[in-house]
Amino acid sequence: MKYCQDLKDRLVRHLTEFSRLDEPAENLKRAAVAIVVAADRETASFLLTRRAAQLNSHAGQWALPGGRLDPGETVEEAALRELREEVGVPAQDITLLGRLDDYATRSGYLISPVVMWASPDIRPVPNPDEVASLHYIPLSDLQQQDAAEFITIPESDRPVIRLHFQNSQVHAPTAAVIHQFNEVAVNGRSTRVAHLEQPVFAWK
Repeated sequence: MKYCQDLKDRLVRHLTEFSRLDEPAENLKRAAVAIVVAADRETASFLLTRRAAQLNSHAGQWALPGGRLDPGETVEEAALRELREEVGVPAQDITLLGRLDDYATRSGYLISPVVMWASPDIRPVPNPDEVASLHYIPLSDLQQQDAAEFITIPESDRPVIRLHFQNSQVHAPTAAVIHQFNEVAVNGRSTRVAHLEQPVFAWK
């Protein structure tokens, strides 16, 4: 899939047509994640990080740039701030395209995904305190027939999603957010993911 203006227009059109759901925060902590479409040479990709090993929670796991909202921040402001703090991409190199459904996690967060378009000449600089490595994942990897897998676990009656690409497995909540991005923004399908479960190790 080529990084180009036609793809950007397609993402904007699909996100504009999508009727997103706002979940009530209730007792959940608000967080935002950035789904950043960027150019790996001419290949359209999104940015994915491997969390640093020394972090207190979810160390070493795959994650989108993101984190908790600071007091008074909007979702978009928080996603842009976290993108700058984690991988060194400033807001002036980003165009906001739209948002996806909020996703409530077992660990007590309400995640709001923000879809972004990066200028072709970004120079990410991962923050070693938070990010072990930064990866460009081609959007075409998400189009493979076996990219998304849905399994069952004895602890829940909800299906668990995991994604397969780059010889790795990515689990929910990150997998659920990426799956909806692919379904809605890339392919124009109104797919919901709030019902998708996370593996037990992500419940804490």
